[in-house]
Amino acid sequence: MVEAARRALGPVGACLPVSFTSAPPVDLLRAAVSRLDSAGYRATWTNEVIGKDALIQLATLLSASERMVFGTCIANIWARPAQTMHAAAAQLAQAYPNRIVLGLGVGYPEQAASVGQEFGRPLATMRDYLDRMYTPTWPPAPDVAYARIVAANGPKMLALAGELADGAFPAGLPAQFTAQARRVLGPDRLLVVGLSVVSDIEAARQSVSARLGAPSYASRLAELGYSARDIDEVSDRLVDSLVAHGNPTDVAIAVREHLVAGADHVTLLPPVGGEFRAGIERLEEVGSALANLDAARAGPSARLR
Repeated sequence: MVEAARRALGPVGACLPVSFTSAPPVDLLRAAVSRLDSAGYRATWTNEVIGKDALIQLATLLSASERMVFGTCIANIWARPAQTMHAAAAQLAQAYPNRIVLGLGVGYPEQAASVGQEFGRPLATMRDYLDRMYTPTWPPAPDVAYARIVAANGPKMLALAGELADGAFPAGLPAQFTAQARRVLGPDRLLVVGLSVVSDIEAARQSVSARLGAPSYASRLAELGYSARDIDEVSDRLVDSLVAHGNPTDVAIAVREHLVAGADHVTLLPPVGGEFRAGIERLEEVGSALANLDAARAGPSARLR
C-alpha cells in the first residue's frame, strides 16, 4: 500500500485554498482540480472542519480528473465516528482504486467540544480512534485497502503513526523535522509533508509570527536548533526554512529540501483565508517549476543510510 501510494502521489501536490468564512461552489472546485491537473500536479488535497466534510468533497471531485490522486489534510476525527470514517474511505477507494489517501488529525479541543465530545489526551485519543476504525460493523465496510496517515508534528505522534497507520503528515516545520520524521518512521512508511506557500518574505514572516503564538510551536523549533533570537525576531533564516516564498524556482528549491530530507510527497498549502481563484493561479505558476522533482526522491531506504 505504501509503495502504491508513493507511485500514485508523485513528489508534489497541492491543497485547495482554504476559507473559514465561505465554501466555493462545486463547479469552481472541479474547475480548480482540472487546472491543477493541467499544471502537472498529481495529487490534490482538501481540508476539513466541523461542518465541512472532506470525504464528501473528495466524492464530488474525483470525477473531475481521470488520474488525479486525492487526499485529506486533514480529515478531522471529531467529524464522524471511527467506523464511519473507515467505511466512507473504503467505499471511495473501491470506486476509485489507488486514488485515495486518508489523512487523519486529532484537531483541537474546541472542535471536540463543538460536537459534545471530550478532547482528552491527543495521543491516547488518536490511538483509540485508529484502533476503532477497523472494528467490525454490520454490514461490513468494503474490503478495500487505502493509505491512512496521521497528522503528526511531534515524535510521539510520529511513532504512533508508524505503529498503527501507513505513515504521517507533518506540516509547518522545517526540513530538519522531515529528516527526524523519516528516522522515526523508518523506510516502510509514507511521509507526506505540508509546506506553506506565499508570495513574498513579508507574507511569510506574518504567517510564521502567527504560528509562534502557540508556545508548543516555538518549543518545537527550539528543539530543532533555532535560537531564541531566531524565534523572538522571526529571523529570515527561520522564515526561509518554514515557508516557501518568492518565484516558482524558489518554491521548487524549498520542496526539494524536504524531498531530500526524506519526504515522499510535499503538499503545497496556500495561505488560509486567501481568495480562492488567486490561490489556484499561484499554484499554477509554481507548477511550471516542479516538473523535474522525481530525481530528488532517492527513496527512503537510501536516505536513511
